[in-house]
Amino acid sequence: MVQRLGGQMRITGGMSGGAVIGWDMGAALQLGVALGLSPLVIAELLPPIEAMMVRKLAAQSGSGGLEGFDA
Repeated sequence: MVQRLGGQMRITGGMSGGAVIGWDMGAALQLGVALGLSPLVIAELLPPIEAMMVRKLAAQSGSGGLEGFDA
């Protein structure tokens, strides 16, 4: 499911560029339910995965880009 959320990112923009701030959790929940996952399981597991994804993107962005990131 996480690999399918690549197009459902929340992004903020500013003078210095944009940054990923997380996934659209409404879309994530709907996708998970459509895939047959329990909403309770999605609510428990997705936020920590989202936080890890945001940290990784921020670190890669700070090092010059997103090359090598496998969303």
